[in-house]
Amino acid sequence: MALITKSETKTSQAVGETRHLAMSILAMGVIIAVLYFGRVFFITSLAALTIAFILEPFVALLMRLRFPRSLASFVVCAIALAFLYVVGLGAYSQLAGLYDELPKYGERIGQIVDAIQQKIGAMEDQTYRVLVPARQRQEEERRRAQQQQQQQAEQAGRKGRKGGAAPQQPIPGALPIPGAIPEVRIHEENTAIGDYIYSRLSSFYQILLMASFVPFLVYFMLSWRDHINRSFLQFFHGEDRVIAARSMQGIADMVRAFVVGNFMLGLLLAIVSSALFWMLHVPFPLLVGPLSGIMSLIPYIGLPLAMVPPLFAALALNTVSVYVLVVVTVGMLHLIAMNLLYPKIVGSRVHLNPLVVTFSLMLWGFLWDAPGLLLAIPLTAGIKAVCDNVKGLRAFGKFLGD
Repeated sequence: MALITKSETKTSQAVGETRHLAMSILAMGVIIAVLYFGRVFFITSLAALTIAFILEPFVALLMRLRFPRSLASFVVCAIALAFLYVVGLGAYSQLAGLYDELPKYGERIGQIVDAIQQKIGAMEDQTYRVLVPARQRQEEERRRAQQQQQQQAEQAGRKGRKGGAAPQQPIPGALPIPGAIPEVRIHEENTAIGDYIYSRLSSFYQILLMASFVPFLVYFMLSWRDHINRSFLQFFHGEDRVIAARSMQGIADMVRAFVVGNFMLGLLLAIVSSALFWMLHVPFPLLVGPLSGIMSLIPYIGLPLAMVPPLFAALALNTVSVYVLVVVTVGMLHLIAMNLLYPKIVGSRVHLNPLVVTFSLMLWGFLWDAPGLLLAIPLTAGIKAVCDNVKGLRAFGKFLGD
């Protein structure tokens, strides 16, 4: 009986562990599904939280000047909206100028594509002449000439058929001719661009609707910050409350260091890039400079992305020296920012190993597309901060750490 009891106990333990593992996998799947299908809501909330972290130091500065938190939050949000309005006007003026220059850029891109095609064709002909014998080349050329003659003859025949009697157009007000076939009007099909825009209207409306909540969310996050912290800690008791407070503080310190550090570094890169592009006479420096500076901060793919806007703007000049200077400028700024400034401003607070960073970029990029790439590191670092303060999850925190 003792042996049966022990075997039954082991079996029940194995069943319990299997059930626990199955429930964990099922819960993980549910969480991933919720994150994927509710990505607009989560991205909007995290964007508002990110902006709130950026503006919090300014609110604290006004509070030192005896401003109430609600009034300080309102003043900071109003100034931030005014700043965004001015930046939007500048970006609109630059985009309007770029729109006027689009035909020139299209012509330049067409010339570059034609030159590349000609070089590829010349390389193919040269390779063909080297590899194929002379007699076979003559036969191939004779065959190509016959094919061209046949194509010309077919085109001439089609033109002759099209040059026949044109169909008579109905005279306005005239009676229909008995026995005549009525004219059938065929409606034109929708274009691919129109179909794409129509299919994306609903998602664009959702994004626009969620974006309209961002200013209100930022204001309430700033003005009710202390109340939210106290109310959140009421859900825990005893030692759990201390752990929750430490976790919140760790997340706040990490996110603040990451967000504010990236913001300051991106602003510095935007200013320096715009000034250097202006000195290089690159068109639209106030537009391509900030775009290049912000894209340079994207992990792993930041350098090639940062080169795209200034190289596209430099197509109007189409000089090799400008292309080389743009590539060298962007490369030097990226190396200085990511190897000297980024570790001191941001890297000392995140403490994530490169493998985890790569997997987090893949996961959050799959779930939330481009916003997921921008939010992957702070989200993963926040999870690590929670794991570091919860006793049962510290092993996961060490796994995520550097």
